[in-house]
Amino acid sequence: MDFGVIAWHEDDRWNVAKIQDCLDLEAIMARLKSQPTNGGAIALISYDEDFFVVIRALGSHIRMMISDATYALDSDLAAEIVEILDLDFPEEDDDSEPGGSIDLLADLGMSAMEMETLCEDLDLFPDEQLDAIASRLGFGDIYRNLADRE
Repeated sequence: MDFGVIAWHEDDRWNVAKIQDCLDLEAIMARLKSQPTNGGAIALISYDEDFFVVIRALGSHIRMMISDATYALDSDLAAEIVEILDLDFPEEDDDSEPGGSIDLLADLGMSAMEMETLCEDLDLFPDEQLDAIASRLGFGDIYRNLADRE
């Protein structure tokens, strides 16, 4: 099952809202750009039990990452993300690896090394990896409350 949230920091606290259509990347990016915040808005999206995507808007500038670019071989959505990120399309024998701006949350306290380590943790499902990201950024409880309603 696909699940996603948009989070933005305003008045010294995180606000989090559920994404209704996780497959509509254009609408998600437009919503991120329109959030009234000075720290940018973030989308955390889990696609089934396969991979996750993090998208961040700072003004009109969008940065994005995918937890495992090799899913582009099996998923049209992952292929679209790989294309948007201008990554080389994966080959059948490629090892799993994240793609895009894996440092997009570094200024919020989650380094590229932490993100890469999280992406490589095969014991966690994508929604659990996003829970870890939300917790690291300071809104894990809100993320879990929304996810538990699913």
